[in-house]
Amino acid sequence: MTESIAQVKQHLSIEPTAEYLAQLATDPRKGVQQCLLQYEKKQAALAAKKVAFLARRQYEDRLWPNYPQIAGIDEVGRGPLAGPVVTAAVILPHDFAVYDVNDSKQLSATKRQLLYRQILEQAVSVSIGISDVATIDRVNILEATKLTMSQAIAGLSVPPDHLLIDAVKLNTDIPTISMFKGDSHSISIAAASIVAKVVRDHLMLAYDQAYPGYDFADNEGYGTAKHLAGLAKYGVTPIHRRSFAPVKKYLA
Repeated sequence: MTESIAQVKQHLSIEPTAEYLAQLATDPRKGVQQCLLQYEKKQAALAAKKVAFLARRQYEDRLWPNYPQIAGIDEVGRGPLAGPVVTAAVILPHDFAVYDVNDSKQLSATKRQLLYRQILEQAVSVSIGISDVATIDRVNILEATKLTMSQAIAGLSVPPDHLLIDAVKLNTDIPTISMFKGDSHSISIAAASIVAKVVRDHLMLAYDQAYPGYDFADNEGYGTAKHLAGLAKYGVTPIHRRSFAPVKKYLA
């Protein structure tokens, strides 16, 4: 083995063969053995991530033979005091293998943004549904969520033949499975949760510029101390949900 440590690192980064790894194992240099150990740890972590991903793909694996176009549906924004509720519908290809796709709440904003781009690049179809505060106040948050889900499903460029929905039950002719914590049990729902979260967060960043003083950029409209302080100081904005009890007390 005549490679430098830098060359070994480079070689390990491009899918080394079993023969090459066997050669490294006999190299007496401490630096080489450290590189090999790091590589093995990285591969073990990747293998564990793949196992977890396959566990989250159980519904898709069971349904795909009979329902090739499965749409995962999830919403973001049922709990906030301000801003819209946003739903995403995502149909993934059967060879989708982005192992980090998981419940959006378990991911950092940076990781969500990266995965968002990967989902949009690889998905068979992605669609968004949005209900504004006027709709939420008129029909209530649950019915507004159902409306956004129906919008997202209708907007898919490829008609789904089966739906996997997080928690909410829809009245639809399409075969459906509704499950609690679906974004932890289905990669399609998880992908939808990421897309919906990123889209809504972008909207709340824009609202933070339009309505400063409520900390929308950080709290996404949830009732944090800074948000409530803003309500007390500046009053209710056009994007506040007037039917929600914490907001009602600040109405003139």
